[in-house]
Amino acid sequence: MDLLPVALTIITASTPLLLAATGELVTEKAGVLNLGVEGMMLVGAIAAFAAAVSTGSGLIAILVGAFSGVAVAAIFAVLTLTCLANQVATGLALTIFGVGLSALVGSNFVGISLEPLPQLNIGVLSTIPILGDLLFGHDVLVYLSFLMILLVGYFLSKTRSGLILRAVGESHDSAHALGYSVLTVRYLAVLFGGFMSGLAGSYLSLVYTPLWAENMTAGRGWIALALVVFGTWRAGRIAFGAYLFGAITILQLHVQGWGINIASQFMTMLPYLATVIVLVFISSDKMKIRINAPQSIGKVFYPPR
Repeated sequence: MDLLPVALTIITASTPLLLAATGELVTEKAGVLNLGVEGMMLVGAIAAFAAAVSTGSGLIAILVGAFSGVAVAAIFAVLTLTCLANQVATGLALTIFGVGLSALVGSNFVGISLEPLPQLNIGVLSTIPILGDLLFGHDVLVYLSFLMILLVGYFLSKTRSGLILRAVGESHDSAHALGYSVLTVRYLAVLFGGFMSGLAGSYLSLVYTPLWAENMTAGRGWIALALVVFGTWRAGRIAFGAYLFGAITILQLHVQGWGINIASQFMTMLPYLATVIVLVFISSDKMKIRINAPQSIGKVFYPPR
């Protein structure tokens, strides 16, 4: 059994989960629960694909996809932070909006395929047997996912700005009393979450399956949301969870090829079944949730008049 192709497939399956979960981590640490990750990913996916078809530039496609996610996130931010709409209901509406908008725009791009983003050639490192392919033969978004989770982990735990963001998420009233702009911090966090979700969607349509298909995220946005809880709002644990869920996702592609007789329907539902089991297991430990979850998450901040 050649494990190298399996490991490479796990990396590609995990990258969109890691990108989206990194953005949602920052959003939730600021005290905002955005359930619209799936919708933002779909809009980012079709925007990036359309830009790639129109311009032929991978860089432009990535930027268009990322900032399309920002645009959708801005709608959520205005509704929940300025208009004080319910965050759960607005997030669900955002997902429905993203599904519909992406299907409408993508109707003209069905059946078109692209060359995936090129793999980076890191000189002699890329020629090292096994390790060269495993560590130094990926596209730019894979390395960006590694970089962003490291930067976000450092930002949240080691910087003054990260401390302010966490303070807003823990007690927005106390942060406001200390003179910090709660709305500014939350707006920036939500927009960053949209940026990362747009990148995750771009990866799906430009690398993972370089074509457009309606609902191509296939629930990955919901898995990214679950990963934040799975990782108890900590960057390192979220990265581990993303690769664990990525491995579960690609099992369906390999298990039957290994001669193991398991129904294909069961393998298809396995990632989502694992998500439900993990959430039930974690939710049973209410003390861990209480200690690690931002205390103001999902709560409306009423700016003083």
